[in-house]
Amino acid sequence: MNFVRRLLFCLLILPVFRSNAQTPADRPNILWIVSEDNNTSLIGCYGNAFATTPHIDRFAQESILYKNAFSTAPVCAPSRNTLITGMYPPSLGTEHMRSTNPVPSFVKFFPKYLREAGYYTTNNAKKDYNTVDQTDAWDESSNSATYKNRQPGQPFFAVFNLNVSHESSIHQPAARLQHDPEKVPLPPYHPATPEFKRDWAQYYDKVEEMDGQFGQLLTELQEAGLAENTIVFYYADNGGVLGRSKRFMYESGLHVPLVIHLPKKWAHLANSKAGSQTDQLVTFVDFAPTILSLVGIPIPGYMQGQAFLGTQQKPERAYAYSFRGRMDEAIDLSRSVRDKKYRYTRNYLPRKPYGQHLDYLWKAPSIKSWEAEYKAGRLNEVQARFWQPKPAEELYDVDADPDNIRNLAADPRYARELARLRKANDQWLRESQDVGFIPEAILTDIARQTPLFDYARQGKYNANRIIETATLASSRNPADGKILIKRLTDADPVVRYWAATGCTVLKRPEAREPLRKLLQDSEAAVRIAAAEALYGLGEKEQPIAVLKTALSDPSRPVRLQALNVLQTFGKDAASVSSMAREIIAKTPMTNPINDFYDVRAAQTLLDAIGQ
Repeated sequence: MNFVRRLLFCLLILPVFRSNAQTPADRPNILWIVSEDNNTSLIGCYGNAFATTPHIDRFAQESILYKNAFSTAPVCAPSRNTLITGMYPPSLGTEHMRSTNPVPSFVKFFPKYLREAGYYTTNNAKKDYNTVDQTDAWDESSNSATYKNRQPGQPFFAVFNLNVSHESSIHQPAARLQHDPEKVPLPPYHPATPEFKRDWAQYYDKVEEMDGQFGQLLTELQEAGLAENTIVFYYADNGGVLGRSKRFMYESGLHVPLVIHLPKKWAHLANSKAGSQTDQLVTFVDFAPTILSLVGIPIPGYMQGQAFLGTQQKPERAYAYSFRGRMDEAIDLSRSVRDKKYRYTRNYLPRKPYGQHLDYLWKAPSIKSWEAEYKAGRLNEVQARFWQPKPAEELYDVDADPDNIRNLAADPRYARELARLRKANDQWLRESQDVGFIPEAILTDIARQTPLFDYARQGKYNANRIIETATLASSRNPADGKILIKRLTDADPVVRYWAATGCTVLKRPEAREPLRKLLQDSEAAVRIAAAEALYGLGEKEQPIAVLKTALSDPSRPVRLQALNVLQTFGKDAASVSSMAREIIAKTPMTNPINDFYDVRAAQTLLDAIGQ
């Protein structure tokens, strides 16, 4: 459906669903129970005998267990943006952690549709939707919000977020542990340090506690006499909390538990039976349309997901798509495609290691111990890989390699699968008009004028040329050097940015002169990319001068991009230490939720140069 038709559909949708609406008594209640930061590996019904999740396990025996459910991002806020809109954040310009970029005016947080149809909507209590909030989506949204406050007979949509398993739960060692650190199973990419053993044991404890809270919510529903008319979803908002899971493009970061119970009255709305397991691919972009399908509200044409339950079910999707943008203060960009057997990931900034320093991630004792083991040279090849630059492409046979440690991308036996999934990824980027390839310093400026979804469809975003350039820039193929150097003078600043980024990867000496000209570019993002490329070619004075100027830029994304580059310069960045301290001093951290990522990056820089 083209853009104009989508808009017309949006204008027409409200009277359509009002005229066709069922009476409240004919509609199911919907209860979402959302646990934070846990993948399938810590849930007993997904095959882990060490896990202690009796309530979820028992629930699964009477429900549908989805073996292939995936978060669209391996971190909460961008994933929650997907859940609340039914759209891909890279197409909305909301992929970066704690974005405030607006969505188009026609995009409603989906509980609004339920509320307008007579539902009582409650959220207890996390939002974190990575865009401008729409408070009228909820009748109640607070730590005390509950469906119990609705009118007699009124159907409800209620969300309960269980945060006991959140990443922060392992920041401080617990006084006592239920799970034995010496018996806890470790994935092969984690070294068996005392800190990892303890953090994993404590994490199992927290998931067990979450399971108890889940059971209590089901008991309350039963005692209220509502169980027979309530469809219950249990799922997690992204993958697990220990290093290389949350924030990372692996099964550990993206594969989430999803168990759905439909009471007998509503069992006909599913193709699978209670007590069964299905390998159907579902992803967070499908959740909003699925809820509308379950309650009989037509799905708006702008939603990019598809219903997998209810009266508007679509044929099963072939692929689940996921993305990674900036994670807190660390800039990165990856895209991933999953079918039922393979995961393919394209890293568009492969020069950056997986283990970029993140202040929040480093609060866990285990990640610090992992880094110390790497610096001491005591890791095997699989464990050390986290601290090294990424390959451009990754391909994993998930059936044979659930921990994603054997990259098959260079194996000629898998060339056909690699080509197929590479093509699927490229098609998704272009069809969804992925604006995540615009550097955030430019992206933010555009968002101040127009929502990025609209911008991309107004003929101002050359997605094909930009994505092609980014692909060339990340390929590490010397044969692409000539075209990248030519594109350093492209009329589009985003193309120039990616061309300069490619020169950083390939280190082509013949790029020096055009890169020097880009130090005077009209866009700060391009100037910074050119400075990084020139530094890689052995130049220091001019690149560092450009980055110093960027550190005093009024734009936080500009400062953050410059700090990310300077962190790779080692002692050569010492001359900017006073500016880094000034950034920290000028930004009072009185409210951590504001996420002053340039402050965190400035502190990381000072630590890196010993100041």
